[in-house]
Amino acid sequence: MTTRAPIARFTRLRHATFASPDPERLLDYYRAVIGLGLVARDGNRIFLANDSEQLSLVIEPGEAALTSIAFEISPDVQIEALGVALKQADLRPELQSDPLPGVSFSDPEGTRFELIQGWTPTPAQERIGALAVTKLGHVALRTPDPHAASEFYANVMGLRVSDWIEDRFVFMRSGFEHHTLNFARAPGRGLHHFAFELRGPTHMHQACDHLARHKLPVLWGPVRHGPGHNTAIYHRNPDGHLVELFCDLDRMTDEALGYFEPRPWHRDRPQRPKVWVGLPRDVWGMPPSPECTEFAR
Repeated sequence: MTTRAPIARFTRLRHATFASPDPERLLDYYRAVIGLGLVARDGNRIFLANDSEQLSLVIEPGEAALTSIAFEISPDVQIEALGVALKQADLRPELQSDPLPGVSFSDPEGTRFELIQGWTPTPAQERIGALAVTKLGHVALRTPDPHAASEFYANVMGLRVSDWIEDRFVFMRSGFEHHTLNFARAPGRGLHHFAFELRGPTHMHQACDHLARHKLPVLWGPVRHGPGHNTAIYHRNPDGHLVELFCDLDRMTDEALGYFEPRPWHRDRPQRPKVWVGLPRDVWGMPPSPECTEFAR
């Protein structure tokens, strides 16, 4: 794909929409385990926000699957012109004005994205408890061709490559955080995993205890990864999706410098985007359990 100015630069990950065969069971999980609060119900759709009053998830009835991913775009973007550019790129855009102005489109492999302009707080109707995660941090997708996906999102949507694991897993950033969108090599397209951010190591410790109380086994972790250097644990939600809880993700606070903010646990000094080859890649921690099939080679 020829390099060009991106049609629309993704900035901040906003929220994700999931279909579930049992939305009420999933709602109970997000309230009691993850710590999201109910914002509103609109027909069969359930809206959940985090402790910062940012919409994190939307749940709707259906077969268990990721339905769409929403990113915020610059307020300087002209929505109508963006719609025209997306149409010229054969991405089948749909303009939307409710509840926020924006446009949605499907990428070449059929994943639906919403590009939203503007943000207003969405306070929950209830006290947020449980883990009270800080935000939805990133979404990882399966794809038969991670290279094609990375080129599309770099050239069309302005994402930057942060790291590769060999030629099969790419980490891409939309802002200063190491990754907000990932692509893993797999036979078909679909969800690989998604992740919520925790406040730090103490919150991670609390999360392990909290998952144990709810009889949700930790399938991997605690582990400090190599790419991104985040500390992470993984478990499954009631619909079988792999959920990561993480903290301490690398940040590239200055794109012109080209390296991530220095940390004592970095493998390289300075730590720049690279291709990670061979094992072990993680700084410390055990390998994933056999039940964590998403990370099987």
